[in-house]
Amino acid sequence: MSAGIVSVTRGASPLVLSMPHPGTGLPAEVAAQLNARGKQVEDTDWHMRQLYSFAERFQPTIVEASLSRFVIDLNRDPAGVSLYPGQATTELVPTTTFSGEAIWTMPPGETEIERRRKAYFQPYHDALAAEIAHAKAQHGFCLLWDCHSIKSAIPRLFPGTLPTLNLGTNSGRSAAAAVEAAAVKAMAGSAFTQVVNGRFKGGWITRHYGHPSDHVHALQMEIALSAYLADEAPPWTFDAARAASLQSALSAMIEAALAAASHIERTKS
Repeated sequence: MSAGIVSVTRGASPLVLSMPHPGTGLPAEVAAQLNARGKQVEDTDWHMRQLYSFAERFQPTIVEASLSRFVIDLNRDPAGVSLYPGQATTELVPTTTFSGEAIWTMPPGETEIERRRKAYFQPYHDALAAEIAHAKAQHGFCLLWDCHSIKSAIPRLFPGTLPTLNLGTNSGRSAAAAVEAAAVKAMAGSAFTQVVNGRFKGGWITRHYGHPSDHVHALQMEIALSAYLADEAPPWTFDAARAASLQSALSAMIEAALAAASHIERTKS
């Protein structure tokens, strides 16, 4: 495994948890190009591993990035194509924070971006693709759950306050209808505000790997940070008491999606 770039914890089930944005690492040559705002790495998906600690009961495989998304965004199209044409977003190598503040003393050029694709983007996706293939080989299918979080209010990206739970399946294309329906039903049983395929329909990971016809069901879960942090500001402290009900809701959703995917695959065979 590429030390300092991605870590893999292999489990025994068909569940793969992708965590592309919890990292805060900055290679020296990248850190030297960031301004003071950029070095705060504020758009991190904070404490993903701790938030998803409940998932141990599912024996998942976990693929987790170590570097900050400011180095290169592992959930963007490597060709640089926007996931949300016509809407504000950040790039393969972000030039600003989500809120629009500049993060570089001088933004990296295409040569540097290509270097980062090879050095930092590719190792994560090589690892993720390998674990999806391993799950399929062992179980006949893979349930890919892409784990994300974000500030609940970012006027540049969306109006008002974001729902707590934002489930994305690329508008129904990245997971079988029954898998999406099972996750949605479980989500509806929680007390959290929620939406399906709203502002966040699933990033490049969900869209690239999610192919139900090829036995991979991919769902993205974007969570408002207010649901599990003490405050949506530094030092980004995990609030275990606040997170408990969120973890119960996520556990029910994953359990339901796994059961639905397993049923689909059994009936196919």
